[in-house]
Amino acid sequence: MLRGPCGLLRAQVAPAAVLAAALLSSLGRCSFLESGDPVASALSPYFGTKTRYEDVNPGLLPNPEAPRRDPELLEGTCTPIQLVAVIRHGTRYPTAKQIRKLRHLHGLLQARGPGGGRPRGTGGRDVGAALADRPLWYADWMDGQLVEKGRQDMRQLALRLASLFPALFCPENFGRLRLVTSSKHRCVDSGAAFLQGLWQHYHPGLPPPDVADMECGPPRINDKLMRFFDHCKKFLTEVESNAMALYHVEAFKTGPEMQSILKKVAATLEVPVNDLNADLIQVAFFTCSFDLAIKDINSPWCDVFDIDDAKVLEYLNDLKQYWKRGYGYTINSRSSCILFEDIFQHLDKAVEQKQRSQPISSPVILQFGHAETLLPLLSLMGYFKDKEPLTAYNYKEQVHRKFRSGHIVPYASNLIFLLYHCENAKTAKEEFQVQMLLNEKVLPFAYSQETVSLYEDLKNHYKDILRSCHASNECELPKVNSTSDEL
Repeated sequence: MLRGPCGLLRAQVAPAAVLAAALLSSLGRCSFLESGDPVASALSPYFGTKTRYEDVNPGLLPNPEAPRRDPELLEGTCTPIQLVAVIRHGTRYPTAKQIRKLRHLHGLLQARGPGGGRPRGTGGRDVGAALADRPLWYADWMDGQLVEKGRQDMRQLALRLASLFPALFCPENFGRLRLVTSSKHRCVDSGAAFLQGLWQHYHPGLPPPDVADMECGPPRINDKLMRFFDHCKKFLTEVESNAMALYHVEAFKTGPEMQSILKKVAATLEVPVNDLNADLIQVAFFTCSFDLAIKDINSPWCDVFDIDDAKVLEYLNDLKQYWKRGYGYTINSRSSCILFEDIFQHLDKAVEQKQRSQPISSPVILQFGHAETLLPLLSLMGYFKDKEPLTAYNYKEQVHRKFRSGHIVPYASNLIFLLYHCENAKTAKEEFQVQMLLNEKVLPFAYSQETVSLYEDLKNHYKDILRSCHASNECELPKVNSTSDEL
């Protein structure tokens, strides 16, 4: 029997399987080519929520399994005693809805009449002809599922965190590891891949067992926590189902910036401008991002756009995230109260246990969700808030905005709360301190811009939210008083 990082396994691994796994592992590391294409690299910063993690953290490219320790992380007599992380799933396929739009656009290209297109690219062929002849490899069954690159995102994140915080991720702690996930397959699979990465950290070359055979077990599904937006009646009514909630998104689609791109793309692809709309333009842009993220190739779809186009299309995506998940409406962030409370309950419990000289029952809590999980939470805490709201009419004024979703929540993005116990603290208040990391970089606190906070000060700053922000109250629809005349 083998003892793994999460406890005793129920099955023994054959030596032949070990050799096979080692070979596959080495081949897997060679399966993704380094992207050096200047066009793809130029567009990469503007893919919004479809951004690759390595484009936000380019320092990972030379060795994505090696941790990069932020110099602002506390050292010395302050020891991390708990890590609570909210993690977005890894790289995924397009949704079935996006694939259907792409198929429609591809059909428009194939239906083009004969004509002399402007020569573009090699061989004197225009972009539209190249795309029309290019088979679509996306299928409806993919529907947002995690791709192998997404599993790699998670395995590598696990390896880096385990190396960065060895005391928390030590083998003795894995029986107390807590994993929670959204019910979506891409999140469940991300949690499983993370566990496989931890296994790899402790047993290089040894194939990981099935997650169900690990003592810690698979991630536990909790949609009320990780998909709180689906369980908030007020959000569903006032934002999700409200045709006017995304007014600025729809207005920008018909505004001068998007209409200029529409005409340009119609001319480039040689299709009637009336056959195109903003949604089809956006799906073409996202296909460039998906081909890059999933296959690491410079797709011909990227040739349709330049950097100025990309900036406009990024803004369109950010408008949607802003009005649906960010500061656009108060309920967007307030709907995340249940997750915010849960995080602080874990931290409170760890503080209480340490004060009583008890072992920390959950040294590591990992919660797997979505961009739609992280953005409301960060907004609730006051991060990435611009002086003026993002609207359909201030694109030029918002060029240097803080709210850029691709820089905040790319694939595999992670928000980490790190609780420390400081042995030589002069006062009881200074004994427990906390840092936050966003995408493995220390995140200064929104209220102080300091990189470390006393835990008591952190709670005090958010005391009003912790006291008043309860999902059951926040998400209730206002009661309508109605009277009726009875005969």
